[in-house]
Amino acid sequence: MPLGKQAKTISDKQAKAVLNHLEGTRCPLRDRVMFLLSIKAGLRSKEIANLTWGMVTDSDGKIADVIAVQNVASKGKNGGREIPAHPDLKAALVALQAHRGDLAVPERPVVHSERGPGMSANSVTVWFHRLYEGLGMEGCSSHSGRRTFVTKAAHKIVEACGSLRDVQQLAGHT
Repeated sequence: MPLGKQAKTISDKQAKAVLNHLEGTRCPLRDRVMFLLSIKAGLRSKEIANLTWGMVTDSDGKIADVIAVQNVASKGKNGGREIPAHPDLKAALVALQAHRGDLAVPERPVVHSERGPGMSANSVTVWFHRLYEGLGMEGCSSHSGRRTFVTKAAHKIVEACGSLRDVQQLAGHT
């Protein structure tokens, strides 16, 4: 994608195609969570890479209704925020947590590589690039899910009597 060009948003039809494709990957549970963190929570690659189980679970260790992105996982000093967990994302996190078992402890990253714990932000970006390129989704990047989330939130916020400031806070914009 050329410099200065915005990532395309993802249609509902495209999102469904991506989710269907991910069912056949080597790490389908992890891959589903990565995609849903992007499109249903609007997380950046860096935030996906740095998200820990402690940020998605409650005090009992169960997947929470809110994702608490801490400053250490986000962009800048004030990027921390709370994002409601979409039901599809919550279900995917529950499935991944059950699969990971003892490895799903609070300080460990949610997203893992096949070789060990955690992935870098760059690895997450490359993962999205390969995903979209493989599906022929030209113009899509790791930022496409985030743009889709923010765009949908902006459209729906009016129904909830909210403001664009609420959308800014969900996106972690100052």
